[in-house]
Amino acid sequence: MLKIKNLSFSYGAALVFDQIDMNMPEGKVTCIIGRNGVGKSTLLMNIMGVLQPTTGSIHLGDTNISYLAPDARARAGLGLVPQGRRIFPRLTVEENLKIGLEARTDNITEIPEELYDLFPILKTTNRMGGDLSGGQQQQLAIARALIGRPKVLMLDEPTEGIQPNVIQEIGHVLNRLVGEMNITIVMVEQYLAFVRDIGHHFYLMGRQRVVAKGATADLTSDLIHQHLQV
Repeated sequence: MLKIKNLSFSYGAALVFDQIDMNMPEGKVTCIIGRNGVGKSTLLMNIMGVLQPTTGSIHLGDTNISYLAPDARARAGLGLVPQGRRIFPRLTVEENLKIGLEARTDNITEIPEELYDLFPILKTTNRMGGDLSGGQQQQLAIARALIGRPKVLMLDEPTEGIQPNVIQEIGHVLNRLVGEMNITIVMVEQYLAFVRDIGHHFYLMGRQRVVAKGATADLTSDLIHQHLQV
């Protein structure tokens, strides 16, 4: 569903990653892991088009989206839940959600009811986004991305700062998205228990490159010790 070929990116003279190849299969959860600072979030921003790679290509299905603007990539089927959630604190829950309608191509102007089936808390409150708890904000950010009906949903550190019971709820929702809706999920995540729980495949990024990949069952203690532990 999502294919990255020979992707490189630099901040000026500083090379972040070099000739990255990744394949994210349809209807599966692909996890991107690695130490802080190796370029995981930067990679997602390149895929979304917020940053432009130095070299390489990005394909969504059979479509080369490498030269599309971020809004065009959203309408083509990419959704991003950024690190830190980035909801609008002075807009209500409903107003935050309606922003996600901009990515749709069917002129729908109302929030789909099935979204509230995934996140019931969002139907029972219409507070300002900034008044929600961290877990509620994360659910709002995921729901906002889903309103655009993405084929590929990318999440950057979805468990960061979230209490364990809400992490379980988010994991349940992601499993439903894959199992019931066949959505492809690409997730940058540091919480390895969560990776092992819901992930199908992983890419382990080291300095400027991918150093290991495979099924999450192959994420061994040796790999963790060598590339993840400080």
